[in-house]
Amino acid sequence: MRWLMSLGERTRPDEPRFAECPAPDKARALALVDDFGHLFTVLNEWRQVYGEELTAWAMQVEADDVGNLPAELINGWEWEGDPVRIDTERGGYVRVSDYRDVPVRAGISTRTTTGLPLWTTTP
Repeated sequence: MRWLMSLGERTRPDEPRFAECPAPDKARALALVDDFGHLFTVLNEWRQVYGEELTAWAMQVEADDVGNLPAELINGWEWEGDPVRIDTERGGYVRVSDYRDVPVRAGISTRTTTGLPLWTTTP
């Protein structure tokens, strides 16, 4: 198993913490690494290119080449298990939110009606 990370898209200026999780074939940047710790090296490089504050989504996958990902991985990206969200913040800080072990509870929506990840609670 390796870690695949996709650069998130902050598409809602009214909600600065919101970040879409684009499928690998639609992401502006992707990384495939052997160890979770290597994701932080990639994030540091992405910060230099895309700006200081960004969001990335990562999950463990079975893949050998970021340029030749299995079709079932790309097609199932939106519906696969819970990913890890990594946010870089001003001052060099990094926030990691691990959703892999969060139990499914009523009142919590992790997807919008269009299938985009959205991490908010509903009343």
